[in-house]
Amino acid sequence: MTAEKNLAYGWITRAGRILFIRREPGTFLGGRWELPGGTVEPGEPSAETAVREIAEETGLTVRVTGERATSSWPDITGKPVTINATVFDVVEDGQGEVTLNPGEHDGYAWLTPAEAAERDLPDHVRRILS
Repeated sequence: MTAEKNLAYGWITRAGRILFIRREPGTFLGGRWELPGGTVEPGEPSAETAVREIAEETGLTVRVTGERATSSWPDITGKPVTINATVFDVVEDGQGEVTLNPGEHDGYAWLTPAEAAERDLPDHVRRILS
C-alpha cells in the first residue's frame, strides 16, 4: 500500500499578480519558486493548513474563498508515497507586508501567470498556471 502525503497551497493575488516564494538554496527543491503552503497535519482540514502555512511562510493573514485545483503525483525522491496537493483561492485580510520565514524561503515576487511560467517552478505549480 502506498502512503499519502497531503499538501495545501494558497493562490494569493494583488492587482492581477500571484504571490510566489522561492525556496532557500540547500533545502528540498532549493531555488525553485512555489506558492505559499505546506503539509497538512493529521486531522487538520486542508483549507486550515493553507491559512496556517501562508501565515508561517509570508506573515500574511488570509481566508480561503474556494478551491482552485487539485493534483496527485508519485514522490519525486522515489519513496512509495503519493503526493496530493490542493490549491485554494485565498484573499488577504488587509494588505500586509510579506515577511519570509528565514531558512525556508529567500525571495518572493508578485507575478503574472506568464512571468511565473518563466521561473523555475515545480511541475505541479506549472500545471495550474494555464
